[in-house]
Amino acid sequence: MNERRQRSLVLKGGTVVDGTGAARFAADVRLEGDRIAAIGVDLETHGADVHDVAGKIVAPGFIDVHTHDDQILLVAPHMLPKLSQGVTTVVIGNCGISLAPLVHSDAPPPLNLLGADKYVHPTMAAYVAALERACPAVNVVALVGHSTLRVGTMDDPYRAATPAEQSQMVSLLREGMDAGATGLSSGVFYAPGAAADIDELALLARVAGDAGGVYTTHIRDESDKVIDSLDEAFATGRRGDVPVVVSHHKCAGPRNWGRTVQTLAHIDAVRAQQPIALDMYPYIAGSTVLRKEMVDGIIDIMVTWSTPHPQMAGRMLAVIASEWGCTQQEACERLQPGGACYFQMREDDV
Repeated sequence: MNERRQRSLVLKGGTVVDGTGAARFAADVRLEGDRIAAIGVDLETHGADVHDVAGKIVAPGFIDVHTHDDQILLVAPHMLPKLSQGVTTVVIGNCGISLAPLVHSDAPPPLNLLGADKYVHPTMAAYVAALERACPAVNVVALVGHSTLRVGTMDDPYRAATPAEQSQMVSLLREGMDAGATGLSSGVFYAPGAAADIDELALLARVAGDAGGVYTTHIRDESDKVIDSLDEAFATGRRGDVPVVVSHHKCAGPRNWGRTVQTLAHIDAVRAQQPIALDMYPYIAGSTVLRKEMVDGIIDIMVTWSTPHPQMAGRMLAVIASEWGCTQQEACERLQPGGACYFQMREDDV
């Protein structure tokens, strides 16, 4: 490790895209250990390993701002799926789903996206300690998941929380922020978070805001009620005095294709009054757990995993249903618990 840190390296003749928004330019880049020491034309190469990167882009590591990498960071810390794409920083804990703070032997959907039995970290500090032991090859930015807080503090996360339960959530979130989390995420689209009202969300968002964090949200409805759901997120941010990040913004389903003209204009208008950002997919499918209500018989759905029928991973739900002689919704029920990619967006919206 010390030898690597002292190593000098010159990337020769590449095209630099520096991340500032400036135009790309031709230059050499010299690194000393793990730091960029110089950028310029015909840099000195004495004492350095030289790599000819002519015809290639030289850029800072990419930040994947919306991931569910909480568990893979611990079990496969080399993180080749991300490093091989140039990603050197991942933001975890999105959509209200974070591994910490929660101890649970059979976490419900959508928490089971990370593994139903992987919730063994009672605090964010405990999860950070596990990360430090794993020593992942990427930088990690952690969010505390609202659904995780609800499952950890309530006997039934599918109802409204009591004041005492909300107080427990506040304490756990404060601990998470103190341990280094960057903010709160919610997934009010999902059942464990859906029962929360804006009062609960704003209460927790305020905790994140007071700690200098952000509030990211998988909004309540990304289809017919997308505008109303965006407005709920924006109101939560105002009441919590916290920047809002809309997760994977989309207009989902055929009835809403083309509405990005409306939603993006709406977001831009509100951004004039409060800090708002968004992330998005660079493709037309979203990936989540299998949900019967998302099976409309119109969009294509590819099964990504299924506990009772693991052999169906990678196959289209319509084909599975045809082979089983049942409807797609019936096939969806038989495959659960499981996950799927939903081809619910349109290319020109993206």
